Amino acid sequence: LAVSTPQQHTTTTHSATHNNTANRAVPTRLSPTHMSGNTHQQQGNVVLETSAGPLTLELYWAHAPRACHNFAQLAARGYYDGTPVHRIIPNFMVQGGDPTGTGRGGESIYGGKFNDEITRELKHTGAGILAMANSGPNTNGSQFYLTLAPTPWLDGKHTIFGRVLTGMRTLQRLGSLATDKDDRPLEPVRIIRARFVPH
Repeated sequence: LAVSTPQQHTTTTHSATHNNTANRAVPTRLSPTHMSGNTHQQQGNVVLETSAGPLTLELYWAHAPRACHNFAQLAARGYYDGTPVHRIIPNFMVQGGDPTGTGRGGESIYGGKFNDEITRELKHTGAGILAMANSGPNTNGSQFYLTLAPTPWLDGKHTIFGRVLTGMRTLQRLGSLATDKDDRPLEPVRIIRARFVPH
């Protein structure tokens, strides 16, 4: 599975031709009938307890039901627990959700990639926007990013499915961490635990 960081104009993306799940359990796959984002699924927010502090993420169920359901279920099943924040670009974004920590792994609850849910109503207008990382159209898996500033060049290219509800100081702390030449944090940063909080 090739998953890349959102491009910062000329930022080089990471890609690979294989999927390495690093001995982590593959998410339980849902049948196609569960992929339509039906209105009967339980809705709510997701809390990420990170080593830099907590983040509460409001999910946009009405705009991106498949992405929200995927994210909420992965969180509820413990898929993100212990995974690293593997890429940080100051004044741009923080990326995580890859159990391999390489930026090339991860899988959705649908058994692989799933389609984009892009709408003109949602834009990368500032810090705290939650969106799916991808390697091109309709290649969403488990990786996601949070913006640190407006990133309008990403509009129409990535599925926006939420925002930071509480924890902007945590996000700012993450965005200020020192990184190496590959944008990886010098000191490991992890999602200690992710949990789904129903409405």
